[in-house]
Amino acid sequence: DVREPWEVAMAALRIDGTSAIDIPMMQIPLRLAELDRSRPVVCICHHGGRSAQVVAWLARHGHTSVYNLAGGTDRWSLRVDPGVPRY
Repeated sequence: DVREPWEVAMAALRIDGTSAIDIPMMQIPLRLAELDRSRPVVCICHHGGRSAQVVAWLARHGHTSVYNLAGGTDRWSLRVDPGVPRY
């Protein structure tokens, strides 16, 4: 989850009971080692714009299996889990 801490606190996204790793977009370069290159990474933000930028950055830095959650938490709330608050 590349959103800011206040956004995650407002609308945390959990999939199968598991929460995301929260790394705000601007901290990705500093915390790159926390992401396992051997595992797929799905980047999440509010509407999908920031996470798309992070996906492109990760791909340029050696991650081969990175994906953007298109529409972000807002679309997730509308189509998958209405329990995730929209903001």
